[in-house]
Amino acid sequence: MGSLLYSSSQTADIYPVSELFLRHRLQVVEKLWESVLRQECGQNMVDLLGQLRDLCSPEGQATNDQASSAVKLIEQLNINEAIRAARAFALYFQLINIIEQEYEQRQQLSRYEAETEATEPQTPANVNYSSNQREDDAPVSRGIAAELLRKNYLEKELVKPKGTFAALFPYLFKLNVPPQQIQRLIAHLDVRLVFTAHPTEIVRHTIRDKQRQVVQLLQKLDALENHSGSTPGAYPWEAADVREQLLEEIRLWWRTDELHQFKPTVLDEVDYALHYFQEVLFDGIPQLYKRFKHTLSNTFPWLEPPSKNFCSFGSWVGSDRDGNPSVTPEITWQTACYQRKMVLGRYIQSVKNLIELLSVSMHWSDVLPDLLESLELDQSQLSEVYDALALRYRQEPYRLKLAYVLKRLENTRDRNLALYNRETPKNQDSPLYLSGADFLAELRMIERNLTETGLSCRELENLICQVEIFGFNLTQLDIRQESSRHADALNEILEYLQILSQPYNELSEEQRVAWLTGELQTRRPLIPAELPFSEKTNDVIETFRVVRSLQQEFGLNICQTYIISMCRDVSDVLEVLLLAKEARLFDPAIAVGTIQVVPLFETVEDLQRSRSVMRKLFELPLYRALLAGGYEQTKPESVDENSSPLTPNLQEVMLGYSDSNKDSGFLSSNWEIHKAQKSLQQIAENYDISLRIFHGRGGSVGRGGGPAYEAILAQPGHSINGRIKITEQGEVLASKYSLLDLALYHMETITTAVIQASLLRTGFDDIEPWNEIMEELAARSRQHYRALIYEQPDFVDFFHEVTPIEEISQLQISSRPARRPSGKKDLSSLRAIPWVFSWTQTRFLLPSWYGVGTAVQEFLNEEPEEHLKLLRYFYVKWPFFKMVISKAEMTLAKVDMQMAHHYVQELSKPEDKLRFAKVFDQIASEFYLTRDLVLKITDHNRLLDGDPVLQRSVQLRNGTIVPLGFIQVSLLKRLRQSQNTSATSGVIHSRYSKGELLRGALLTINGIAAGMRNTG
Repeated sequence: MGSLLYSSSQTADIYPVSELFLRHRLQVVEKLWESVLRQECGQNMVDLLGQLRDLCSPEGQATNDQASSAVKLIEQLNINEAIRAARAFALYFQLINIIEQEYEQRQQLSRYEAETEATEPQTPANVNYSSNQREDDAPVSRGIAAELLRKNYLEKELVKPKGTFAALFPYLFKLNVPPQQIQRLIAHLDVRLVFTAHPTEIVRHTIRDKQRQVVQLLQKLDALENHSGSTPGAYPWEAADVREQLLEEIRLWWRTDELHQFKPTVLDEVDYALHYFQEVLFDGIPQLYKRFKHTLSNTFPWLEPPSKNFCSFGSWVGSDRDGNPSVTPEITWQTACYQRKMVLGRYIQSVKNLIELLSVSMHWSDVLPDLLESLELDQSQLSEVYDALALRYRQEPYRLKLAYVLKRLENTRDRNLALYNRETPKNQDSPLYLSGADFLAELRMIERNLTETGLSCRELENLICQVEIFGFNLTQLDIRQESSRHADALNEILEYLQILSQPYNELSEEQRVAWLTGELQTRRPLIPAELPFSEKTNDVIETFRVVRSLQQEFGLNICQTYIISMCRDVSDVLEVLLLAKEARLFDPAIAVGTIQVVPLFETVEDLQRSRSVMRKLFELPLYRALLAGGYEQTKPESVDENSSPLTPNLQEVMLGYSDSNKDSGFLSSNWEIHKAQKSLQQIAENYDISLRIFHGRGGSVGRGGGPAYEAILAQPGHSINGRIKITEQGEVLASKYSLLDLALYHMETITTAVIQASLLRTGFDDIEPWNEIMEELAARSRQHYRALIYEQPDFVDFFHEVTPIEEISQLQISSRPARRPSGKKDLSSLRAIPWVFSWTQTRFLLPSWYGVGTAVQEFLNEEPEEHLKLLRYFYVKWPFFKMVISKAEMTLAKVDMQMAHHYVQELSKPEDKLRFAKVFDQIASEFYLTRDLVLKITDHNRLLDGDPVLQRSVQLRNGTIVPLGFIQVSLLKRLRQSQNTSATSGVIHSRYSKGELLRGALLTINGIAAGMRNTG
């Protein structure tokens, strides 16, 4: 059969010389794939797949003639053949993903090595160095907007860093950025990556293990072949043996079920997230710190490196209860124990390794008194360890000390297991570590002894770094709950206690704020110890109580953030503060709390209202005192940095990308978030408050995803200031964290972008005429988007009928329901994740671009030539505008409107075809308009001409997704016909059962998700 990966006519376009290794690997994997299919399904299946693959254009798009031929071919398949074909294509895509990930890892490693030999960057014009001081806040480019608009947009761009420390620091040096500014920024550098589980993770944990095994075998094959020849000392048969192992592994993979056998529990999702820490991050994080320290010292040897935990991790897995009734207070408690179990297990193994390594004898090395004193104390507390090992280690003090350390860790682990099971720990008096800080102190004492006697130990340094970053908690758990749950809980509590003359939910916002403010200033308990309320209200109360228990057991750092989704008013924040007070997380007498309340502004209206909400909060004396660290901290003469466990005068605000996009469209959402950041930063500065923006980015562009480096550089003004917090959604964890070098590069690019965005500002965000133009574009885009989504009367029916939204909801891929609690089958209750997922499956990808074309065209109609020049200049010079257009361009390249039309034609009921055709024509017209205008703005001949690597990746997949889409449509059509027949007559006339058809449809969903490299 002809190659499914490439044709000879395309080879030159897809594979430049620099990618010959990639081409070679793809050939190897394709041959293995074909061999497996031949063995498992026969030559006829291999030939069938070849026929289906040939039924698409060289550009990888479906055509009407080819669709007709494909449909005839697929309709002749029985259910088993259709399922096998779908599985084959799904396997194909996953193998391609593995090859590309490994290739990306090699490229990034090569790029890192090359950039250590720093090039000479040129100095860009119009750059303002931010010293984070008021007098430097005004951008230097203000006032020269008119002159900038007349400049040639094709002006040569200057060399800039590419996302590594090795490129960034020489760049800052050449720009003469004052070292004291760099030092100030580094001192409080805070990058937080928060893992989430609720986005659809389509791939089973079992399949991930298979993928990892394939990666390891491919790396082994690379080492043996060395691409250009064999490795010295390797036997000729060894490479062939590894290929045979690969064949065996892929055959085992083929015979493994891709679909989840049951709906995953929350703890299953916890296990999935921790998998990346276990396999990659725990060992990888110390390397990130070393990279930073080494490259900084090469350029600025007199500057101090950041703290080892400048890049840390948070998690929503097991603690995010927004719309997920499965996340209970007990689950959150078990999650914390589960995390501690993992990290203690890794520390125990590391200490065992150190016992083997640190064989220093007192015969040949001095020992400081503090180590000997600690050994005497350990002997009195852990006599059984002394009795067992004193003779063996009588002259080896480090080994004896580490044996005591090991026993304390094991005791801590045993106690943690009992707490997980809610049992009373045995041997409660056994010596153990109450915190990671106690363990760290002992490790540092050992390191100090080694250093002062002229020794060092890299493994000990790595362990100390890990403990500084992960402690005993691994990640910080963020609690999240929807705002109405707090209001409803208070409403029930107050009705039970008969405190108010009318229900709390009937109070106006002013009345609520007045009552909450007064109640927050008293220590009188509001909630009784025994809870006589409904299950929902009790759950809210118990959540705050479990946070208190977590902080008492695990330390305050385990959980300090409470996020309010759908936050709209000041009362939403004060309600949480009141409930926190009842759980003793906030003391109103001194205004000191151990939890930070974080409003999450999601819809466009909420983003616009965020300015007013935060300003009113900052005006409340009680709230200002809480941020300051207590009433005493508000007095200049008595500032005590240790009075509050929270960072003084730091307000975190979360901005949601998913719901604002679903609500108002791609362009409007991005602009409203951009504006909100600017205004929130200004408000915070007016009150001398530091702001940390928490970006709720999704995996797909339709939910705020995309390249993080460019996105961070596109943030406005002072909104970064060395601090950022970003969600890492479940669907993209594998692509970012499954391989060590990929993970390191990803974290490094985020950190460099934070530093660069904080120190260097172009000032283009502050050019008012540009903002006015963007405001106009966003408004037009939003109007056109909402006209389709919310005003087109046939759109909701269209969405439910021509996309696999109902089938997606039956995938066992998430512990959280696809819809919000109302359960209505309308767009308002549908979560953003399945919304985007459905459009991705059908190749519309509508949420990522719709409305952009019309907005731009209307702007161009006013002054065609001048406005086009202006937008091209924006694209070259304005990071925000370039980021938006680049993300739209990427998704447009994945759209296949012919394939989307096939879904509409085949899945529409006969009586709906005419009205649905009108909806499709409206969407298609906007797509072609948007595509053509994006090409004009970027001055590209084809989409993604500016990113040939991504272009090749998209092109490589587009063609083979086409036949898989045909198979999906066929199976969905049969499934729905069988359901309709059953519903009307009670008898299914199809020769296939509903279960078989559903299984086949779900398998195609898996395959297309793998091919598109994202779900929702």
